[in-house]
Amino acid sequence: MSELDFKARELDAGDQLAGLRSQFVLDDVVYLDGNSLGALPAAVPGRVEDVVRRQWGELRIRSWDESGWWTAPERIGDLIAPLVGAAAGQIVVGDSTSVNVFKAVVAAVRLAGDGRDEIVVDATTFPTDGYIAESAARMTGCTLRPVTPAEVPGVLSERTAAVLLNHVDYRTGRLHDLPGLTAAVHAVGAYVVWDLCHSAGALPVGLDEHGVDLAVGCTYKYLNGGPGSPAYLYVRSGLQDRFDSPLPGWNSHVEPFGMRSEFEAAPGALRGRVGTPDILSMLALEAALEVWDGVSVEAVRAKSLALTDFFLECVGAYVDEGRVECVTPLAHAERGSQVALRCADAGDVMKRLIERGVVGDFRHPDVLRFGFTPLYVGFRDVERAARVLGEVVAPGLTGTAG
Repeated sequence: MSELDFKARELDAGDQLAGLRSQFVLDDVVYLDGNSLGALPAAVPGRVEDVVRRQWGELRIRSWDESGWWTAPERIGDLIAPLVGAAAGQIVVGDSTSVNVFKAVVAAVRLAGDGRDEIVVDATTFPTDGYIAESAARMTGCTLRPVTPAEVPGVLSERTAAVLLNHVDYRTGRLHDLPGLTAAVHAVGAYVVWDLCHSAGALPVGLDEHGVDLAVGCTYKYLNGGPGSPAYLYVRSGLQDRFDSPLPGWNSHVEPFGMRSEFEAAPGALRGRVGTPDILSMLALEAALEVWDGVSVEAVRAKSLALTDFFLECVGAYVDEGRVECVTPLAHAERGSQVALRCADAGDVMKRLIERGVVGDFRHPDVLRFGFTPLYVGFRDVERAARVLGEVVAPGLTGTAG
């Protein structure tokens, strides 16, 4: 047994979250792609079968009331709320992340009012956020200003209406300063929208504590809601009566079954709803969130940092010098729950890793991305992943030599 394998066993023995692994459907593969698609919680298949066979198959239309379908968006939103540091009544679940980004950015511009004609967007953002910000700028008559998060404070002015930022960079895993950037945006009278796709379920967010205006996020990464599971929209309670959604629908109407031709917005976060909820995937998400019962986000964060620290230690021991370069910040305050390694022939290297039972993902042009979901990833998984990586990139085994 190697020294690092022994250390991994010791760390696993002291892991207070280790028991949660049994609540997921896993095999012998080291799964480090939960930052793209979380593993299947064991409770989900039975719940989905009940939704399909009994709630839909037997109760049919009655399930909107008797099975709680109608209230699912806000009920499940309240389950997500403590995971992102929000009080109940501020999150509604539904639609995709992209649609919710559009709602939030346009609503933020409308909140800012006349005289503010600039939208600032994270220039390193996931492409869709940038596309939507550009479209929102055209629709609202604003100028789009792409800058890096570090540059945001220096470009804010009385012209700034809205700022769209990622909490964690999807490529590098860099954690941005949500409290500081939120305060800077507020200091010039603008509104901030945070994309939490790569932070919710992996680390404390503190939406209420830091006065965030609007936030969006997906649920299929660290929240393990399943492929294409519905996203969520957070609207701070103090803004809800002024939240003007660019996508009003019958589900966000104060009287949805009144079928009135004039729109009157529902109170609270319900204004973020649009059309009929996607019940099958939404209730699968609700079942998936049960694994969080009694779990502290702070404990998850502590394990996340320990996992990523140990991975970097193992990579340093097992991978020949110069074969990979870490592009994820080493400082805990700047690191999410993933490690990104720059590597020549990264696409081929990742294919070889997957063939050997270590699943991460590749991001163009040269990044190996490994996500660490503390609910089910253990320290022996981490040691094995780094050891296999070292073998795969060893000189003569791949095109990385030279």
